[in-house]
Amino acid sequence: MNPRSVVGAIVVVSGLAVSFLLWLLYVHHASADFAGRWMFLPALNALLNGLCAIALCVGLYFIKQHRKEAHRASMLLAFAFSAVFLVSYIVNHTLHGDTIFPGHGSVRTLYLSILASHVILSVVALPMVLTTFFFSLTGRFAMHRRIARWTFPIWLYVSITGVVVFVFLEAYAY
Repeated sequence: MNPRSVVGAIVVVSGLAVSFLLWLLYVHHASADFAGRWMFLPALNALLNGLCAIALCVGLYFIKQHRKEAHRASMLLAFAFSAVFLVSYIVNHTLHGDTIFPGHGSVRTLYLSILASHVILSVVALPMVLTTFFFSLTGRFAMHRRIARWTFPIWLYVSITGVVVFVFLEAYAY
């Protein structure tokens, strides 16, 4: 496998995924038929983000301890949590549409700042995570380490801020 063509394919697939999510959030209109149903999905999404963050930190601990198999298992678990999150996120926004933050003033500014950084970095994280996994799974560990130094903090930030966004929405929902 030529790494350049695989990374190129990852970038194209990531771009298509992001385009679909933008369409889902800003063009698609949710049906009123699902209002009040499947309301557990945002909490599930926050839980999955939190579990991903924990798995990422455990994976970092294991690699620092030179426990490569445990590191690999933790990172695969983090990836699984993120993948299930993405499916749940898509289902939630397909059924319910976008959520508007009801807070005002400085708390709204803080929320929107966190949300904006979360969204922008999630767009960046997707191809980085897939590329990092590609290098690891194909035994290109020097490249894996090089990109993982950037992927890890971005992925962790996106996972943690996903929980923070949920907490803000829950705290100001009433």
